[in-house]
Amino acid sequence: MFKGVLLGFAAFAAYAISDAFVKSLRGSLPAYEAVFFGAVLGLSALPFIRKRDDRWRDVLVAQRQGLWLVRALASAVGSTAAVVAFTALPMAEAFALIFLLPIFVTILSVLVLGEHVGWRRWSAVVAGFIGVLVVLRPGFRALGVGHLAAIVCGLSGAVSMIALRLSGSHEKRVTLYGAGVVGSILLTGVLMLPAFVWPSLHQWLLLLGYGLLAALASVLLMLATQKAPANHVAPTQYSQMLWAVLLGYVLFHDRLDWPMAIGIAIILGAGLFTFVREEQVTQWWKRMRML
Repeated sequence: MFKGVLLGFAAFAAYAISDAFVKSLRGSLPAYEAVFFGAVLGLSALPFIRKRDDRWRDVLVAQRQGLWLVRALASAVGSTAAVVAFTALPMAEAFALIFLLPIFVTILSVLVLGEHVGWRRWSAVVAGFIGVLVVLRPGFRALGVGHLAAIVCGLSGAVSMIALRLSGSHEKRVTLYGAGVVGSILLTGVLMLPAFVWPSLHQWLLLLGYGLLAALASVLLMLATQKAPANHVAPTQYSQMLWAVLLGYVLFHDRLDWPMAIGIAIILGAGLFTFVREEQVTQWWKRMRML
């Protein structure tokens, strides 16, 4: 189990560094284009994720195709919103708002799945949104498209997670991964055409780091969930915040003031509590395959 958790930490470190690569583009390429090339490079993980008895058509064909399409669309929207958020915001601030994902999952589980949510999880939802207010401080600081994009990214991830729950545990891993990659390629591939810019050599190197590290992270996460229960691996996602603070400070000279740090701590605490309560109450980690 220890190896699985360790691999989880390595996977989310790779994800965080991947985000630092795309932030290093500093908006010099349209977000659609960055996501498109990142998703194309993400195809490199398929040979490692695909099992021997999986067919290549399983990347595109799911047992519940409608939910595959929902995940494909949510992934494309979420990935694009993430690029916009990391471009416009300090890394830690972007991650804090994206980490509203488990809070959104709780809300959607009531609205879509009809699950019962007790007062503890509703308290975590309220705390999470209080944390957002502390971070954003509307009326006291300028808010921009980056803040909206980060929240949209978290909401898109929650929609994808709900679709994953509805899919059940019978969907193949390669199908679940394929929805995210292929959906991003198709949607952003069309949207990038009107404003397409051929990347320079420097931009290509940053795109390679962005796409290949994300693919590596997916493979590491797959290995992690093979060696440890998914509900033990999932909380390692919150280590991304430590990487965000470190990378933001060293590479981008980001600074966090005390109110923002407090708000981030509230959001992370509420999100982590929600993860724990979700597993204890619904045991949904045991009903799905995690990517």
